[in-house]
Formats: sequence, C-alpha cells, structure tokens
Amino acid sequence: MTANAYSMPESNYCAHHSPPQARRYTPRGALSHAAEEAWSITAIQGRLFWRMVLGQFSMKNLNGPLSIAEYAGDSAEAGVASFMSFLVLISLSLGFLNLLPIPILDGGQIVFQLVEWLKGSPLSERAQAFGQQVGIALLILLMGVALFNDIARQFS
Repeated sequence: MTANAYSMPESNYCAHHSPPQARRYTPRGALSHAAEEAWSITAIQGRLFWRMVLGQFSMKNLNGPLSIAEYAGDSAEAGVASFMSFLVLISLSLGFLNLLPIPILDGGQIVFQLVEWLKGSPLSERAQAFGQQVGIALLILLMGVALFNDIARQFS
C-alpha cells in the first residue's frame, strides 16, 4: 500500500516522466546522494500520510496491490531505470509502513519497548494482546481501504 506518488507534485518519481539522467559519483558520493534521496522520499511519504490522517489528503490516493502491479508494469515498459526507481519507491514505502506505531509492526514494538522502559517493568500480557488486536484491526482497515480504492478505480 502506497500513497499515490505518481500523481503527487512533490514527488521526483512520476510514471510519465523519465528518471533523472545518469551521473557519475564516487562510492562515497553515491551513498550520500542515495541517502539524501531516500530521506526525501520518506519525508514526502510521512507528510502525505499525516495529511491523510488529518483529512487534508484523500484516502482515495492510497494504492493497493492492483495499482502497484499496474505501476510496476508501466515502469517496466518505460525501461530499467524507471523500474528500478519504482522498486526503490516500493521498498521505502514498505519500510515507512513497517515503522508506523501500530503494535503488530516494528514501529509498534518500538513503542512497546519505550513504554516498558519508561514504566520500568514489562507490559502485561493482556495489554500486549490488546495492542496486537488493535494493530491487526488497523492493518486490515488500511489494506481494505487500499483494495477498495483499487477495485473502484478498475470500474471507473
């Protein structure tokens, strides 16, 4: 599930534009440039996700597996560089999603660890189980919205 980076004016990665021209970097320069780009894309995802939470950005822009497959095909047809850029975007999207503070994801586990550290003792099994159930429900809701959007796009 990704926010629709292909229609966002903030994004450097657009389905209808070719990727940036190849440049030569030293290994250190390439790592630095890649880290800057990854951070920039992740920051955009964070801002868009927050706007969705606040209702300032439509949930209709949330994509699921059908749209992702379509974008993968479009980017593959555009060439290797476009497809690699798409794979980077998907990878960063999955990493961002995994770090959300939803209990069943890694971000939620980090929150549990912080609470235990602040509390000075482990959370009860009941609290952890409740958190996991809430996390599963949130993920099912998020995936349901993304899949609904995909199906609605297919019929419109």
